[in-house]
Amino acid sequence: MSVEILEEQMKVIIFQMHDEEYAIKVSEIQSIERMQTFTRIPGTASFVKGVMNLRGVITPIIDLRQKIGLEEKESDETTRILITANEELILGLIVDGANDVLDIPVGKIEPTPEVVGGVEAHYLDGVVKLGTRLFSLINLEKVMQE
Repeated sequence: MSVEILEEQMKVIIFQMHDEEYAIKVSEIQSIERMQTFTRIPGTASFVKGVMNLRGVITPIIDLRQKIGLEEKESDETTRILITANEELILGLIVDGANDVLDIPVGKIEPTPEVVGGVEAHYLDGVVKLGTRLFSLINLEKVMQE
């Protein structure tokens, strides 16, 4: 009798920034929105783009590229806002595009190299190689902390 051991899977949303693919756990994403207008707030950090009214909830919007140390990019028709939430905060993250949802075997997550594509390793939980694709796993808690 053979017993198959199912490897633990983590469901992630794959999104694009600066020709790289990143992943965030699906459980941390409330919705994916098209780029919308938002109200700028003077005196905030440069990566804080403003706030928007999302279904009656005032939601801060940050440019994730800028936050993690990548160059800014003009938004286009593929730009998306990932709406994330934890116990304290709902936050919108501007990304270049949201590609797909995948199940990643937890055992395939490797430690983050010191610098991955110019992104500060501080914001990453590891990297995952699936076939020819390489994803950097974003640590949403660290992104939202500051």
